[in-house]
Amino acid sequence: MNLSSFVAHQKFLFGLAIATTISTSVFAVTNEQLKTVVEGQQQSYLKTLEQLVNIESGSKDLDGLNKIANLIAEQLKATGAEVSIIPSTDIYRMDDTPEEIGPVVKAVLKGKGKSKIMLIAHMDTVYQKGQLKDQPFKIEDNRAYGLGISDDKQGVAAIIYTLDTLKKLNYKDFGTITVLINSDEEISSPGSRKLITETAKDQDVVLSFEGGGTDGSLRLATSGIGAAYLDIKGKSSHAGVKPEDGVNALTELSHQIGQMQDLSNPATGLKLNWTVATAGKTRNVIPDTATAQADVRALKVEDFDQIEKALDERVKNKKLADSQVNVKFEVRRPPLVANEKAQKLAQSAQEIYKNELNLPMNVLSTATGGGTDAAFAGMRSKAAVIEGMGLSGGGAHSTNAEYIFIDTIVPRLYLSTRLIMDSSKK
Repeated sequence: MNLSSFVAHQKFLFGLAIATTISTSVFAVTNEQLKTVVEGQQQSYLKTLEQLVNIESGSKDLDGLNKIANLIAEQLKATGAEVSIIPSTDIYRMDDTPEEIGPVVKAVLKGKGKSKIMLIAHMDTVYQKGQLKDQPFKIEDNRAYGLGISDDKQGVAAIIYTLDTLKKLNYKDFGTITVLINSDEEISSPGSRKLITETAKDQDVVLSFEGGGTDGSLRLATSGIGAAYLDIKGKSSHAGVKPEDGVNALTELSHQIGQMQDLSNPATGLKLNWTVATAGKTRNVIPDTATAQADVRALKVEDFDQIEKALDERVKNKKLADSQVNVKFEVRRPPLVANEKAQKLAQSAQEIYKNELNLPMNVLSTATGGGTDAAFAGMRSKAAVIEGMGLSGGGAHSTNAEYIFIDTIVPRLYLSTRLIMDSSKK
């Protein structure tokens, strides 16, 4: 046996000794024991992450989603959890929702305590089938690259190895740990949003494992995301010979967009921006159809209600009496608002990072942009909801650039395990 093999063997024996001697009381697990176990997880974590990355799992790739769901289910079963793969049948239909949605992997780990803790991540990516060959899993220095590695396959692996760490420590002071890993987050979770919301209702803590950005920040608030759709029907005619016989849908669309320019409210964070528009196909024909889409962001659910009513009222004012104007509004993701429980738990996370790992941590209590599934979890729950529990990295949604920082594996596994332990004391 060479030296490296001997050292690895000794680490394995030491980890095994910890797992068999530590009692189920949180007070018996020292910080050093926890560090030893999570340090021993890094290579296994990277191996699992490579397996996940090398399965293409775009949000509409049902074959790939089913394949990765089976792999995740196997890994979660190995932690001792009860695992099921749930088909998506109760679907919230939006403008771009596909006919079929991939499954949700659900795992429940039962302990001896009372705390109810929920861990969420997603297995789907924004990439198309066939792109994997251009960016397979690879490691260069402190970075691991791959399609979907940051968003959000690192989070899936982090959940698996958090549960595995608890198993190695023989820690069971929690009541239940419920894991939901969905396959439709990148398309606004039409098939999993209801399950996430219902499951989160009676939880004490919800940890969401989206990436922590380049600096590992935790987020307690996210913007809500909505969409507005204008559909104009007019009447075509010859643009040069008899334009007056037509009803110009483009003219009406321009009027409608113009009278909706004041619906944003910087004071409340409400934003409505028209971003996509189409009208007509031929230069010399009065267009009989026109459409437009708007991106809407809000920090409060009530603002979505307000904007929907305003849109319905504004379209009644038409420029061309014979045009038909329809508007549709959809909530793609509600906002997540920070509560006191989340603030306290995030403060504990900062103290763990500072005092036990000697690392800085930033906590963002104000929404800065995009929304996540953490908002569905927090919609009807009083739980402490924390987003950004995943590894640090960047390049999400970009070919040949998505990566995670390898040296954040151990700190993040340490943090997630410690937060579960701390939450189980209460």
